[in-house]
Amino acid sequence: MDRRVLLASGLSLVAGQALAQTPPPQPQAPPPPDHGPLYPGGGPAETYSHDEIVRSLSDFFGVTAEAAGAIIEKVFKDNGRPTGYIAGEEGSVAITVGLRYGQGLLYMKNRQPQKVYWQGPSVGWDLGGNASRVFTLAYAIQAPDEIYQRFPGVEGTAYVVGGMGVNYQRADTITLAPIRAGVGLRLGANLGYLAYTRERHFLPF
Repeated sequence: MDRRVLLASGLSLVAGQALAQTPPPQPQAPPPPDHGPLYPGGGPAETYSHDEIVRSLSDFFGVTAEAAGAIIEKVFKDNGRPTGYIAGEEGSVAITVGLRYGQGLLYMKNRQPQKVYWQGPSVGWDLGGNASRVFTLAYAIQAPDEIYQRFPGVEGTAYVVGGMGVNYQRADTITLAPIRAGVGLRLGANLGYLAYTRERHFLPF
């Protein structure tokens, strides 16, 4: 047999053995599912416009847009546009020393609504009790978990506009403006604090 034919046959045999020993390429695994948050993790939180809050407040309390706009105008003038709000309900009672308990949902743009509880004592010229709905504007909150802390009341900020009352609570750079409607405003209870928590607490202290 021709030497060149033998050489070619030998090379083909070696190549075939090498290919047989090389494992076939494996299919690429699909990327793991994304279990991350349903909202952007970085950057400042988006804010709510005046019209968005007026519409939400009007629907929540069942009042006209004009009535809602009257009190929102004052709060926006003092604080600007909020980054979130809490819509909920609460009960309170007071004979000089008062107690307040509530629960609701914290709403922020591009975030899932988050459950919030609050409770706290108050001391002041105050007498009465009530169960009411509360719409709380939240300023400078960048992430939902920042709500879970104690917020002292700001003395001298309570006022009533259009049958609704509002007072301010502040912790560091975060300001909360709870708005309540009806006869049970209890705005005399502005010397105290509210602790916002993930779970319900029966001791207000």
